[in-house]
Amino acid sequence: MKNKTGAYTISLLIFLLAWLVNTPEAYSAQLIGSGCSVSNVGYLTELAKEYERRTGVKVFVRGGGTVIGIEDLRNGKVDFAASCRTREEGDPEDIEFIQVAWDALVFIVHKTNPASNISIEDVRAIYAGKITNWKQLKGKDAPIKLFISRPRKGLSGVEASTKALVLKGLDPVETPNTMSLASSGIVEQMVEETAEGFATTGFTSARKRDVKMLKIKGVYPTSKNIINKNYPLKRPLFILMPKKPRPEAKKFVDFVLSRDGQNFIRTQGVVALSDVK
Repeated sequence: MKNKTGAYTISLLIFLLAWLVNTPEAYSAQLIGSGCSVSNVGYLTELAKEYERRTGVKVFVRGGGTVIGIEDLRNGKVDFAASCRTREEGDPEDIEFIQVAWDALVFIVHKTNPASNISIEDVRAIYAGKITNWKQLKGKDAPIKLFISRPRKGLSGVEASTKALVLKGLDPVETPNTMSLASSGIVEQMVEETAEGFATTGFTSARKRDVKMLKIKGVYPTSKNIINKNYPLKRPLFILMPKKPRPEAKKFVDFVLSRDGQNFIRTQGVVALSDVK
C-alpha cells in the first residue's frame, strides 16, 4: 500500500511540474531571439544575461545572420531578431526595425599579417578582383583569400552595408580565392584561422575576435573615432520586433533603449545611441 501511495505521490508531482512548465506564465518568463552575428557576439549575448540578472526573465539568443533572424521572426520562431542592415524590399511589413546602437564596418586580417593600413579604394579593388595578392599591398607574396558573408537567400547585414558604403552598389567579383559563408560569425572565425584571409565585418564583434582590424588611411577603428566621425563607415544596429509583440518582448526592448540598457551597451565597448549626435 505504501509503495502505491509513494508512486501516486511521485506521479502527482511530475504532473504538477509539467503543468507549471507549460503554463503561459512559465512561457512568458523567457524570450528567444536570433539574427545578426555582429550584434550577438558584440553585445546582445551579454545584454541578455544582464536582463535576466535584473528581471529573472531568461533571454536565449543565437546567431545565424540577419536573414535568418528575419525569417525566424516572420515564421514566429523567435520573439525578436537582431539586424545590422536597414529594411529592404521584401522584408515583412509587420516587423519594426528599432535602432539600439551604432556600429562601423571594419576590414580584418589574420593577426600575423604585417598589413596595418588600407584605403577604401584598395578594398574596392580587392572586391573587384583587381588586387588579388598581398604583395600588391606591400605585403608578402601570397593570394588574398576573401571571405564574404552571403546567406543562400537575401543579403546579410554586412554584405548589404559593404555594398552600400564601400562598393558603390556593385557586387563583389567572384575569384578562385573568394569564399561565401553563411554568416559574419563564420567569416570572422575563418579569418582567425587563415593567414592570407581578408574580410569585412562589424567593429562591434571584431573587437572580440582574435584578428587584426586595419586602419583606414591611418585611422584605427575605435569607439571614440567612430563617435567623433574620424573613422568612416558608421552604420546602425537594430532589434526587430513584430508590430504586435509579446508584452515581455516589448519590455526587453524598452530596457535596451533605456538609460540603464544603453549604459550597459556602452560598457561592452559598443557605441550607444546617444553617443552619436
